[in-house]
Amino acid sequence: MAGIVHFSWMFRYMEEAEHAAWRAAGLSIAQKNSDLGWPRVAASFDFRSPLRFEDEFEVSVRLVEVGTRSLQYEHTISRGDVLIGTGRMKTVCTRTEADGSMRAAEIPAEIIGKLRNVLTVAPAVS
Repeated sequence: MAGIVHFSWMFRYMEEAEHAAWRAAGLSIAQKNSDLGWPRVAASFDFRSPLRFEDEFEVSVRLVEVGTRSLQYEHTISRGDVLIGTGRMKTVCTRTEADGSMRAAEIPAEIIGKLRNVLTVAPAVS
């Protein structure tokens, strides 16, 4: 009603940017006949400026943490030179068991390699 994009849409925009990155890497986050899954275990967004109805904007995504079983992305949403906000999402690689339960699993090296080829990776912090 106020003409401002509802906060929940920021997470949808972030997720769509993640999926686009996977497609650019020749991957699918929901590959058919695969027992791998990628549930979100954490998500946050810090608002800087409102996004309004019919605004054109850009979402950029980069890997900020690559673990053996998890990936953390940082997203920036901007409208031209105006920063709308930044967000983070952490996802865990899981395998679906025969009984339907999910268990954390190591991320296949091929997936990490392909994602690193298309996503900016934050430098390691020591």
